[in-house]
Amino acid sequence: MQIGAITQYIDVAQIVLYAFWIFFFSLLIYLRREDKREGYPLESDRTERTDRVVVQGFPRMPPPKTFKLPHGGESTVPRVEAPTTIAASPVEPWPGAPLEPTGNAMLDGVGPGSYARRHDKPDLTFEGHARIVPMRVATDFTVESRDPDPRGMPVFGADHVQGGVVSDVWVDRAEPQIRYIEVMTAGSGRQVLVPIGFVRFDSWGKCVRVRSILAEQFNAVPDLASPDQITAFEEDRISAYYGGGTLYAEPSRLGPTL
Repeated sequence: MQIGAITQYIDVAQIVLYAFWIFFFSLLIYLRREDKREGYPLESDRTERTDRVVVQGFPRMPPPKTFKLPHGGESTVPRVEAPTTIAASPVEPWPGAPLEPTGNAMLDGVGPGSYARRHDKPDLTFEGHARIVPMRVATDFTVESRDPDPRGMPVFGADHVQGGVVSDVWVDRAEPQIRYIEVMTAGSGRQVLVPIGFVRFDSWGKCVRVRSILAEQFNAVPDLASPDQITAFEEDRISAYYGGGTLYAEPSRLGPTL
C-alpha cells in the first residue's frame, strides 16, 4: 500500500480533490441563489394567462433576508412587487416578439429608455449629506481652470437648434467629478439635468451639444422633487430619457441603418 493511501484505491489527495469539488459546487449554488434577490421571479409572456408559470430557474430563489441600510431603515429581499405594466405591445403574437411602444417611449421606460425603480431617496455621502448636488450648494467645488466652464454656454440638440443654456454644474461629493449639467430650457424656462455622459463640448469649448434628443425635447425631461438634490429613482429616470432618445427622438432613428 502506498504512503497516504486509505485503501488500495483511495488516498488523501483524492479525498481532498472530491472535497474541493463539493465545496466549489456548493459555492456556485449559494452565489447563484444570492444573486436572485433582485429581479426574480421573472415575468413570462404567459403569466397573465395562468398562475402556474413562475420563472425562477435553477436553483430556486433564496428565503427573504433583511438588510440594515447604512443611513437608517431596512430592506428585505426578495420581496413581493406589483406587476410591471409596460406601455408597449408585441408586434407579433408569439412569445418573445419585439415590443412596439404605445405611448411616449422616451418617458414610458421602454427599450433603451428602460429604468429601474430604485428607492426615491438621494444617495448619501459617508457623512450623511446628499451626494450629488449643484455647485451652488457644493460651494467648495470649482471647475478646473484648464477646462472649459460650461456655465453660461448654449446647449444644442441633435437638430442643431439651441434648446437652452447651462445654468449650473452638478458634482459628486464622494467621487469628485461632474455628474450632470443643469440646463435652463429655451422653451419653458425649466431647469432640467443632462447626464455628463450625453454631453459633448464643441472643439472650441464655446457650446454644449446633446445628440440623443432634439432641442424641443429638453422641455420634457423628468422633473426633480427638490431643486438641489436628486434621488436614485430620478437619476435612473432622467438617464433613461436621454437613452430612449438615442432611438425614439426622431422617426428616422427607428429604421435600419447600413
